[in-house]
Amino acid sequence: MDWGIKIVIAIAIFVVGKMLARMIVNLLDKALRKTGTDTMLVGFLCNIAYSVLLIAVLLAAVDSLGVNVTSLLAILGAAGLAVGLALKDSLSNFAAGVMIIIFRPFNIGDFISAGGASGVVDEIGIFSTLMHTGDNQRIIVPNSAILGSNITNASALPTRRIDLVIGIGYDDNIGQARDIIMTILNAEDRILEDPAPAVAVSELGDSSVNLNVRPWVNTGDYWAVRADLLEGIKIKLDEAGISIPYPQQDVHMHEIKAG
Repeated sequence: MDWGIKIVIAIAIFVVGKMLARMIVNLLDKALRKTGTDTMLVGFLCNIAYSVLLIAVLLAAVDSLGVNVTSLLAILGAAGLAVGLALKDSLSNFAAGVMIIIFRPFNIGDFISAGGASGVVDEIGIFSTLMHTGDNQRIIVPNSAILGSNITNASALPTRRIDLVIGIGYDDNIGQARDIIMTILNAEDRILEDPAPAVAVSELGDSSVNLNVRPWVNTGDYWAVRADLLEGIKIKLDEAGISIPYPQQDVHMHEIKAG
């Protein structure tokens, strides 16, 4: 009966303590947000605080069973080295998460490419970073993989340059094609005047003369403007009779007469 009562008390301590830990973390979250603390840092600190409180609740529950917590902590401390070696990857991810928070190569809501994945950052956890792709798939990337690779942050700067390569036929007029494309660029309100857009010959390809089309836009307009430009350039070049040639290869066949 005594052990039964102790077990019930331990379970009650754990359940109530877990609820209180969640309430304290929620209050901490609200308090940090009211002070204007960065969202990324708030989430990271709350995760750590919840983990610490949950460990304290677990120790309190174990203590209610009559287990010597001091001895238990000593045993856990002695086993800490072995556990640390076994979980070295997790500790590496934790350290990488701290470094990401300190140096902030990206923020919540940024579109990044890192650790072999690309997506919008939703959360930076203790061990991993959560992102979602354009088609709304969840990606969970270990923090060490992100910190140990090149990080491309497409949202870090306010403006971006659109790089298009438009091919025209060798028989077409380059000046006419350039004027048509420049007219389209000048008519697009979302394209910035400074830096000015540019159209120039980049390459005499195998089957086309390639033109570089390089306008600048606000980062948020990048994909929409890019798609509209591709469609508009194709339509206007077709109307002017300027071809956008397919890759092609000439094959010459020679007849050899039998001797």
